[in-house]
Amino acid sequence: FSFGIGAYLIWGSFPIIISVLGSFASADEIVGWRIIFGFAMAVLLLTVTKTWSSIMPILRNKNSLTWMLVSTAMIMVNWQVYVIGVASHRIIETSLGYFINPLVTIALAVFFLKERLSRLQWLAVSFGSVAVVVLSVDYGHLPWIALSLAFSFGLYGLAKNKLGGKVSAISGYAIESGFLTPIAVIQLSFVAALAPGIQFGSQGPLGSFGLIMFGVMTAIPLIFFGIAAKHLPLSYVGLMQYMTPVIQF
Repeated sequence: FSFGIGAYLIWGSFPIIISVLGSFASADEIVGWRIIFGFAMAVLLLTVTKTWSSIMPILRNKNSLTWMLVSTAMIMVNWQVYVIGVASHRIIETSLGYFINPLVTIALAVFFLKERLSRLQWLAVSFGSVAVVVLSVDYGHLPWIALSLAFSFGLYGLAKNKLGGKVSAISGYAIESGFLTPIAVIQLSFVAALAPGIQFGSQGPLGSFGLIMFGVMTAIPLIFFGIAAKHLPLSYVGLMQYMTPVIQF
């Protein structure tokens, strides 16, 4: 439970990091560095915990590999859309996405994992549903950023839950970030080829530190989330997710 709380508290602070320390870079560059420095953090953690031997058995297991590919694809979509939303000053819509996300997560838990909710939890879900409808209507048009964030992270949570005790949080994050690193390199190559090019280092040590820290801080809440999803019912994880949009809002 405490790992889940920690993950959502950290995620709630991400708009500050992007807006204050990384606003000089494009969304594509921010995501690229986020993946690369996140992978560097994963390598460090695997080395410190001496768990490199856990990687190959996961990759050899067809079921685990399938769900790892699903989680990798969903987190890439989520990161890209989220940074686009914050960089384009649409933080309210990103918050709406994370208000919708718990409802998606709970729906997946009920229909795919056959989890049951108490009456009090159903009441909480009902209040959340009404709030989402009101916010969506008030927004005035289809909130594609919000919907993309909600469904991508909902499916990410389902994938992590299906992996269960087969994959540790650190190993899972290391594999995800490892799969994404070649994509990040290609993405940064495109950024470098277009004006104004790569902005890393252009704003002095503070700007570079912001992009590096965003990558490092990516690893911590995702590992915390992986631990929470492993030990808690997915519906409980879904209800806890309301912390992040409240903080962001």
